[in-house]
Amino acid sequence: MKLNLLSCDAQRPDKRAIAKCIIEISINMDQSLSNELTDILLEGDAVDIEIADKNSGSALRALRKLSIDYEIIE
Repeated sequence: MKLNLLSCDAQRPDKRAIAKCIIEISINMDQSLSNELTDILLEGDAVDIEIADKNSGSALRALRKLSIDYEIIE
């Protein structure tokens, strides 16, 4: 499943927690790429990630918990 992470609405977003979440839910993601995508997201630009279908429910909950808006692409 592909997701488009649109924005983070948290008043004080936790960069480390967001990067860790992206690593945990994404397919083929490493620390440096996750940090880069987190920076892009927090600057206000959307980023695309791919998650495993078997983890989609927990991944979406984790994103909502971090106040990250997303849209499902596929």
